[in-house]
Amino acid sequence: MTNNISAPNRLAHEKSPYLLQHAHNPVDWYPWGDEAFAKAQAEDKPIFLSIGYSTCHWCHVMERESFEDEEVADVLNAGFISIKVDREERPDLDHLYMTFCQALTGHGGWPMTMIMNAEKKPFFAGTYFPKQGRMGMPGLLEILKKIEDYWQHDRGKLSETAEELTAFVMGVYAKDKSDSLTPAIPERAYEELATYFDPVYGGFGQAPKFPSPHNLLFLLSYYRHKIAPQALAMVEKTLVQMYKGGIFDHLGFGFARYSTDPKWLVPHFEKMLYDNALLAIAYLDAFQITGKILYRDVAKKIFKYVSNQMTSAEGAFYSAEDADSEGVEGKYYLWTPAEVEEILGKEAGTAFCRYYDITEKGNFAGSNIPNLIGKEIEDLSPNADDAGMSLEKARQKLLAAREKRIPPFKDDKTLTGWNALMIAAFAIGGRVLEEHSAEYLGVAEKAFVFLRQKLVNGDGRLLARYRDGEAAYPAYLDDYAFLMWALLELYESTRHDEYLAEAVSWNERMLALFGGEEEDGKTLRLYFNGEDSEKLIVRPREIYDGALPAGNSVAAWNLLRLAEITGNQNLREKAEQLFFTAGGEIGANPMGYTFMLYAYLWELGR
Repeated sequence: MTNNISAPNRLAHEKSPYLLQHAHNPVDWYPWGDEAFAKAQAEDKPIFLSIGYSTCHWCHVMERESFEDEEVADVLNAGFISIKVDREERPDLDHLYMTFCQALTGHGGWPMTMIMNAEKKPFFAGTYFPKQGRMGMPGLLEILKKIEDYWQHDRGKLSETAEELTAFVMGVYAKDKSDSLTPAIPERAYEELATYFDPVYGGFGQAPKFPSPHNLLFLLSYYRHKIAPQALAMVEKTLVQMYKGGIFDHLGFGFARYSTDPKWLVPHFEKMLYDNALLAIAYLDAFQITGKILYRDVAKKIFKYVSNQMTSAEGAFYSAEDADSEGVEGKYYLWTPAEVEEILGKEAGTAFCRYYDITEKGNFAGSNIPNLIGKEIEDLSPNADDAGMSLEKARQKLLAAREKRIPPFKDDKTLTGWNALMIAAFAIGGRVLEEHSAEYLGVAEKAFVFLRQKLVNGDGRLLARYRDGEAAYPAYLDDYAFLMWALLELYESTRHDEYLAEAVSWNERMLALFGGEEEDGKTLRLYFNGEDSEKLIVRPREIYDGALPAGNSVAAWNLLRLAEITGNQNLREKAEQLFFTAGGEIGANPMGYTFMLYAYLWELGR
């Protein structure tokens, strides 16, 4: 992914695996910081901002096509100051500039491509661009040359666009969308989810299809609150079909980020820590409701994957595994019948291929993604004896052989919020799966000790990222909210009072750093970055439950749980203020705020 011929650029001094991937590009990259903006001001150049993450397939493609290319580098180095940002280290920048991108283009994604002035105000936005235009998509070189021409000869137009766009985005964040939540709104969210539900393969919509575990948690809560059988049926169909599909790694376990098709067969092969944490929680919740062993076993497999592949010797959790290996998406995970039979032998290999849909024709790129699509639940027994070898023993042999391949890149940084979600999952696992209580709680408590020791500075400020001996970046709202979630689960599972005391303490600090209570006493805004963080052109705030539940949503749930445990009714009032502040926005699109509604249902049902 990098051009080793080029001398290292400024990114070579960074800790982010994503930035380090670009450290030998011929592009004269800067990390985000004062140096880059001062240089742009001094040389009167626009900023070329590229935001992505280390396991992003299309980020790799754009790097190979453009950022390793001398022609592109020459244009960028001559006419622009180029900045690289790891969205996982700086989600505040990602949130803010994604809002700009969506406002300007109507969509977003990664790599995110922004061009802006030295005042950090964008006038151009997009995502992936090829080097040369194709299939109606403009090429990066063409875009850069047009922007250069505008910058030299019609800068007023660019400045006008930047000012108008900034004013629009400031208006988006400042707009008062407060209104009361009512019991009718969760009902509408349920009805909308039912409308988009895929009755054949589960999930919502067609393709690409994301697991969105918070939708499932909402439906499980709705089932409990309303005794709505269809809500449970939608969850069960989705959980079963996701497990059957290729989105689940049937050899090494763990879920990929999303499926590119409606069947959950062909994943986008990257695996993210947060998806696996939230999916483990969803499967455990379904197991508690139904008692069905499959859900318990899938949660255990997720925990095994995380313990084996995503945990450091110190007990912290890594962030992600790449979609690509050897520059090819999914190569590490694919099998042909001949490869299987070479390892297992003809008879056992044939049986394994028959069970996991591994054929000569193939189901992806001429090869095969192992899957169980079409199998009935009663057939999902990995311990079944077939051709003299159990499927479990065959899996272990194939996994051992796969581990000799060149593996996908692993992003080994520790992110506070994502670690907190996995701590919460293991803590719940220790409570629900009593036979594994000591094991899972041990994992959760060890990870929490790591966060407490490595990611809190001398002033008691939580930090967002740890890697290679360095903790950095003031933590964001999500980090605080997710950490409190983890602490509450640790308390529920162990009844150790110190976890409750920590949750109360971190909650107070969260409200002080991120809260903005209005004089009317009815509204409470929790901003994404703290009042002590870098001042951006707009202070971002997020209540939409996207790939992750929003920090506002999780904070509301934490406040309610803390109020219930401690008897402090002021905390419940804070949660109600969050509900009211977001109520108008949620009412306009209930399906986009399912974790906030999950918290609201919890309050209705107490």
